[in-house]
Amino acid sequence: MKRIALFHLETLMWIDRLGTFAAAAQRLNTTQPAISARVREIEEQLGVPLFQRDGRRMVLTARGRRLVQDCEPLRQGLERVLLDASDFAGATGTVRIGSGEIAAATCLPDFVGAIERERPGVTLEIELDLTARLLQQLLSGMRDIVFLAGPIASPGLRTAPIGSVELVWVAGRSVAEAGGFAGSPPNPPLPVWSLPDHSPLHGVTLATLGQHRIAAPALNTCNNVRMLIEIVARGQGAAVLPETMVREELANGSLQEVLPRPTQQVHFEAAIRDREREPVILDLFERAARLSIERPAF
Repeated sequence: MKRIALFHLETLMWIDRLGTFAAAAQRLNTTQPAISARVREIEEQLGVPLFQRDGRRMVLTARGRRLVQDCEPLRQGLERVLLDASDFAGATGTVRIGSGEIAAATCLPDFVGAIERERPGVTLEIELDLTARLLQQLLSGMRDIVFLAGPIASPGLRTAPIGSVELVWVAGRSVAEAGGFAGSPPNPPLPVWSLPDHSPLHGVTLATLGQHRIAAPALNTCNNVRMLIEIVARGQGAAVLPETMVREELANGSLQEVLPRPTQQVHFEAAIRDREREPVILDLFERAARLSIERPAF
């Protein structure tokens, strides 16, 4: 019979966090039968069941929960000591990053480049999504670090501000030269585009239209900022967009400002779970906290 090893405890932790043997297997780069075998080995060694099924999820029994709570600080402490001894040069594993499009177009490339150079054993899995879904994925354990439009006030999170992005009202050159929102009748009202309603840009769009007493037609939405830029640049309407993502278009004149810049800015944060104890994830979060989203990655 195999003796209990660190990888057994790591397996218990990830099953507890992700809820299924299959998810833990994917996270640990192994197979579901291997995960089942590890759990069986621990239960045989201890003589007690550690998991019970709750619907589709596997949850720890009272004995299993106590084992994880008692052993997890020891496992992570040993891992931290070993990584510190090598200055994290030997860090390995997969870290799942979630990011909005604005962060992905500004500070995320520098972050990825630094990890590739200085933590070559760490693999990054990056997925782009909107803030609401990224938050759910983080809290459910499906993402390890996320870059969110904030500020975020949610229990169970540890966040670090990484700056703010100025917003601009822009339209394509032909629309701007025709007067933008002030274009003469009988021209139809200028179409307005935005991200979906759970995005901060959507709220700023509606608020500033109201401030300028512009009765725009129904708000068109698209969940991709790059596509919004393309739509607007082609003369198909106007939109509130992050200045960092349209700086080049403003410089060459393909986009032009058609209303005063909103006073509101979009703030961004890096976030992890408050109970996160994985040394590699904590190391990457400390690096993420030093990023600046104001710097475009052109």
